[in-house]
Amino acid sequence: MSRQPKNPAMDILLETLDLERLEARLFRGRSPQVGWQRVFGGQVIGQALLAAARTVPEDRFIHSLHAYFVLPGDPSVPIIYDVESIRDGGSFTTRRVIAIQHDRPIFFMSASFQTDEDGFEHQLPMPDVPPPEQLLGENDIRAKITAEADAHIRAYWQRPRPIELRPVSLTHYFSDEKLDPCQDIWVRTTGPVPADRHLQAAVLAYLSDMTLLDTALFAHGTSILDRSLQAASLDHAMWFHRPPVFDDWLLYSQESPSASGGRGLSRGAIFTRSGSLVASVAQEGLIRKRP
Repeated sequence: MSRQPKNPAMDILLETLDLERLEARLFRGRSPQVGWQRVFGGQVIGQALLAAARTVPEDRFIHSLHAYFVLPGDPSVPIIYDVESIRDGGSFTTRRVIAIQHDRPIFFMSASFQTDEDGFEHQLPMPDVPPPEQLLGENDIRAKITAEADAHIRAYWQRPRPIELRPVSLTHYFSDEKLDPCQDIWVRTTGPVPADRHLQAAVLAYLSDMTLLDTALFAHGTSILDRSLQAASLDHAMWFHRPPVFDDWLLYSQESPSASGGRGLSRGAIFTRSGSLVASVAQEGLIRKRP
């Protein structure tokens, strides 16, 4: 269990992920009322993952998910999650989830669960970056960024969040310089996460959607907070290699191999501080200049 003190923003996230069961495979989720114009994509992924997980045998855990965002979510109304049973095999279980608002699908996801198994193991090494203790804390980053920022950027950084971020480099936040499309960010929850593997996977999925699309804009000297851009997640894929540890920092290493056709592709790898690869992520997003 985490040694972190409780935090209201983290409590809100855990409450948000705790779905209401309407029928055996039908669930209702709600969004926090914090002034967002649309539902954060990581919230929908996390809720859909938990909806699917609550319909699988107890000995099966998520190993991969593939999702598409169809329409922006409306934070003022509940989201209905309809889980379809695709297959229950000897060691793998497959589910499909459709998220519905205003009588229309806004998101759908396929998820595969597996029993724990022993087998071959290897992984790529974690990047060699400074530890989080040598980097600016979020309060210092917030003060530095908001000192001369526009109102909408100040509002973004001043909002309490369940996930703390410590980027290895802050150049992106203070310059329109065109940078290599890669970044390393230390992340951690701001409160304890219960020892429930399904819930832990949902929290990991939630944070996996943070900062990823922005990496595709590094090479162009801009960010998703640029109001001249139309930016949104289009799809999201995630592979869960090992259970996460939430009582310490995780390193989220990201790169964007390509941008074209108004879309940017980003990939990420999430490591424990000790260097264990926890998850791999890929996402394509809309990065279109507004007319």
